[in-house]
Amino acid sequence: MKRIYFDNAATTPLDKEVLDVMLPYMTEKFGNPSSIYSYGRESRLAIETARKSVAKILNANPGEIFFTSGGTESSNTAINAAIHNLGCRHIISSEIEHHATLHSVEHLHSREKVKLSNVKLLPNGHVDLNHLRELLAGSKERCLVTLMHANNEIGNLLDIHAVGNLCKEFDAIFHSDTVQTVGHYPFDLRNTPVHFINGAGHKFHGPKGVGILYVNENVKITPLLQGGSQERNMRAGTENLYGIVGLAKALELATIHYEEHSKYINDLRMYMAEQLQQHIPGISFNGDLYGRSLYTVLNVSFPKTEKSEMLLFNLDINGICASGGSACTSGADLGSHVIRAISSNPNHIAVRFSFSKDNTKEEVDEVVKKLKDII
Repeated sequence: MKRIYFDNAATTPLDKEVLDVMLPYMTEKFGNPSSIYSYGRESRLAIETARKSVAKILNANPGEIFFTSGGTESSNTAINAAIHNLGCRHIISSEIEHHATLHSVEHLHSREKVKLSNVKLLPNGHVDLNHLRELLAGSKERCLVTLMHANNEIGNLLDIHAVGNLCKEFDAIFHSDTVQTVGHYPFDLRNTPVHFINGAGHKFHGPKGVGILYVNENVKITPLLQGGSQERNMRAGTENLYGIVGLAKALELATIHYEEHSKYINDLRMYMAEQLQQHIPGISFNGDLYGRSLYTVLNVSFPKTEKSEMLLFNLDINGICASGGSACTSGADLGSHVIRAISSNPNHIAVRFSFSKDNTKEEVDEVVKKLKDII
């Protein structure tokens, strides 16, 4: 059975060109970057070259880019630094954040008694910016605003500049989880009012286990991890050399092909939405599909029936990979916290389909055909 992979928001396949640049650092150029002999210096040069490449693509200074183990570590570092280094005692977030953010802010709220407020959501799942202004204006303490750039389940895109400018107005620290958008959209961090963003290589055809944290040069923080002096004393632990090289290459390729791939993927997404509407009665779309939304994600609500209750399982046995929510909850049958936050309708089953440059219209047709048979 041919497998159809429509869960690219969870992870993407490694690009062959990325693997090719990583392999020498796995087998030949394997020196510890902290070593002073030639093998070590060669590895150090590879890391700093990767840092410069990432910084140039994001229009940041190389000194603002730190390599981490992925999006979760980066978010944890930024959120904890805002509380412990930057004087924030009030966190403003939302109910539909990734668990890397949700659990971090809940931990600080319960353990350290940091005030926590959730900004209201509009019916389409977007953040209510008027309520955000009210929360900022009414706070007696310095705020950390942590809101994701693109929601990983419904695809809604935050107006990152509007939120950043609100934060500037009220002297708040702004962290945006950009894991779903780094590698998928151009960034201009010199002209974006944000203190922290983060990315993960495996979301744009790079390797797993490596990510980035951008820390604005005007912000001074201390490390989350204690240990050696790697990453300019900001992130202890021997660097993931081949992962870092791979991430930089993947980001370079994503940037070169952005116009072509983003149009192709969005056309595919909208084609599937159209085909589902034509062939599956009673469906609806979650989020702001026809407005500000991530071009890789299509979240569909199917009417709840005896057949559709086992929809993800039936898709799986038909060789179709899709998701009911964040990959981080796949081991626990809790449903999607994002869908619960924006819709209280118990008679719908939500499924996320997410696409990459490797998917085809023929795959969409096959999935729609299978869905017709299943439902």
